[in-house]
Amino acid sequence: MRLRPYIKSKDFHYIAGWIDNERNHALWCANNFPYPVAEEAFHSFLEKTMEKWTVSAFAATDDSGKPVGFFRYSVNTESNEGFLASVIIDPDLRGKGHGREMIRLALRYAFELTGAKSVQLNVFAENQSAKRCYESLGFTQRSMTKDAFVYKDEMWSRCNMVIAEP
Repeated sequence: MRLRPYIKSKDFHYIAGWIDNERNHALWCANNFPYPVAEEAFHSFLEKTMEKWTVSAFAATDDSGKPVGFFRYSVNTESNEGFLASVIIDPDLRGKGHGREMIRLALRYAFELTGAKSVQLNVFAENQSAKRCYESLGFTQRSMTKDAFVYKDEMWSRCNMVIAEP
C-alpha cells in the first residue's frame, strides 16, 4: 500500500462508490455534505477545509495505483498535534487489515514528516469496527461527547481518540 495526494480526476468515483447507503455516509462524514456523494459538493467541502484548516486529502493505493482508501490530515503547528478525518476503506477490503495499514502509513507521515507529537481523530461510538481498528493501532479514548450527532431517530456519541508519537 502507498499514500499519495488525492487526485480529483482519478479518485472521486472510487470514493463515491464506497458509500453505499445513507447511514454509512453519516458515519463517514457526519453529513458535512449531502448523500449521495456528489462530486461538486465533495470537492467544495475539501477545498473549504483545505483553505480554513490546511487539511490535505490523501488516497491509499494498492500496488497497481488503484485507490483502496481515503483520509484527510492536518497538523496544528502550534500544538504539534495532527488530526485525521474522513477515513474510509473500500468496503470489499474491510476486515482484512487494509484500514490498519493505511492508518499506520498516515501516522508515519504525521510523526516523521509533519513533526506531530500526537495525532487525534473523532469516531462515532456507534462505528465499533472503526473504533476497534484505531484501538488496535494504539489510539486511546481521550473524551466522549454523548449525543453529539443526530442521525434520523438516533443520537450518536462522538469519541475523540489520540495516539502519541512512539
